This record gives sequence, C-alpha cells and structure tokens, in this order.
Amino acid sequence: MESLVATAAEELEGAPAEEIIGWAARTFGDGLCVTSSMSDALVIDLASRVKPGIDVLFIDTGYHFAETIGTRDAVAAVYPVNLVNVVPKRTVAEQDRDLGPRLHNRNPDICCHLRKVEPLREALEPYQAWISGVRREETALRRRVGVVEWDARRRMVKVNPIAAWTTEQVDRYIAEQGVLVNPLHADGYPSIGCAPCTRRVAPGADPRSGRWAGTGKTECGIHL
Repeated sequence: MESLVATAAEELEGAPAEEIIGWAARTFGDGLCVTSSMSDALVIDLASRVKPGIDVLFIDTGYHFAETIGTRDAVAAVYPVNLVNVVPKRTVAEQDRDLGPRLHNRNPDICCHLRKVEPLREALEPYQAWISGVRREETALRRRVGVVEWDARRRMVKVNPIAAWTTEQVDRYIAEQGVLVNPLHADGYPSIGCAPCTRRVAPGADPRSGRWAGTGKTECGIHL
C-alpha cells in the first residue's frame, strides 16, 4: 500500500482535484470516505460529483457553533452524499463530570484528543482511505502535505485533493459552483472550530490565529 501511495503521489502531483478523487474512488470504492469540519462544502462538492453517495464523516464534538450544525444539516439535504455524524464516547456533560468543567481551557490537547481525534480514529476503521480538505498554505505544518499520503498512524491512505490550492482558487470555486459555506465566514471567522476555542480574526490577520488563541496550539491533532 505504501508503494501504491508513493507512485500515486508522484503521478498525481499537479493533477486537477477531480482527477485525484477519481483515482481514489477507482482504487478504494466504498472503502473511501470524506471528512469535513463543515467550514464549507468544497471538498464535499468535488467528491460528490466524482462519487455520488460517498460517506461524509462529521465529528460532532458537542461544542460546535449552531451555524456549523446548520451547515452540516444543509450539506446532508443538498448534496448526494451519506452524512455520517460521529460523536465522542462521552457527552460534554459526562466529560465535565469525569474530568472537570472547561477542559478545553485547561488542557485543549486532551479535549481535542477525546472529542475529535479518537472519535475519528474509530469512525475511519471501516475504510481504506479518507479525503480531507487540508491545504499547504494553511499552516507551516501543512506545507509539505502530499496530494496522496500514507497515514501511518491510522494505517490507511489519506487523499488531499486541494493540497496545492490557494485561497483565491478556493474562493473562485466556491463562487462559481455555488458551494455551501458556513455563515460564520462572513462574521469574521475565516477558520472555524469548536465555539469555546475559536475567536474572530481581525482583517488581514493570519486566518488561523483565532483558533486556540493565546495557547500556541495550531492543530487539533487529526492532521498531525
């Protein structure tokens, strides 16, 4: 599988996103899924055009903005996909009871692990490959991401069809195709996570500076 990934990564570098997704759909069939934080439906739009009915996994942490949940519901209604709502083992109330309230303030790494990383790990177990919307220009840690990668931690293939896209390309595709977008983007939230750990960003500032502001944290752990 790692040899397959290395060959595909080389051959598909620079290919259109639809071609990258098409390769993944042909290679993995129903063993392929999409993950989405419901910041927008760009990758969902692309994937549903190539493979209608594809599973889309959304991690419902219990801390999402109402607008994010609304975007999830709109995606399920508008796109030809199978929306899979993934939930942590413990509700927010149960986590507060067991680990104390506001864990996201005291130890955001543990909170993200319990409410995002672990639920996704279990949800991905039936699949051979997953599609993400990670882009190289988003953070320093993502600059070398490949369009096809071997996810060693999960022992599966990770497909990043828009890895090389710029923000301008994203905005153009969304406008031209009428892609659903989380309304929080228009309210000063260029990068959207859980409500307790996401802040508005000043115009011109780093789009991800509102995520875990003041903690030095830049990733939830899913893409590390």
